[in-house]
Amino acid sequence: MPSSNRFIRLKLKSNLKPFDCGEDDLNDFFINQSKLHMKYLLAVTYALESDNETIAFYSVLNDRIERTRRISKRLPDKKRYSTFPAVKIGRLGVHKDYQRQGYGTLLFDYIKDSFTYNNKTGCRFITVDAYNKPAGLKFYEKNGFTFISQKDRGEETRLLYYDLMDFVKQ
Repeated sequence: MPSSNRFIRLKLKSNLKPFDCGEDDLNDFFINQSKLHMKYLLAVTYALESDNETIAFYSVLNDRIERTRRISKRLPDKKRYSTFPAVKIGRLGVHKDYQRQGYGTLLFDYIKDSFTYNNKTGCRFITVDAYNKPAGLKFYEKNGFTFISQKDRGEETRLLYYDLMDFVKQ
């Protein structure tokens, strides 16, 4: 990442730099909805910017993950929680001129680090409702995400999770 690039947390008065990831839904969220989500305390959006444009962005919000056998196996103390704390990646996009250059993985590593080492509350998992498209699902799996269930195979989005303990081990 060039030294002139920087991560910023968007503010209500932030001037957004140009962005186009090739997906109308993601472009619309970043340009038109991200500040409304912040205003109403629904999500916080971060952007990776160069001097001239937005390279990538992601938004995060609180979530929870339901207890399943697969999840319970990963917990050493077998606490009887019915749900576990998580952060959801609400939206994530990389400018089309920067796709397939490692920026998406850079964002994931930044998110994993933020919620493992700099978080103010407990957070064990990252969740995402990914568009049910082969390239996107492969991208999430490449970055360590696992499907919560196979029940959503025919849905518009698939729910995946990442256990932050896997990041701590690195």
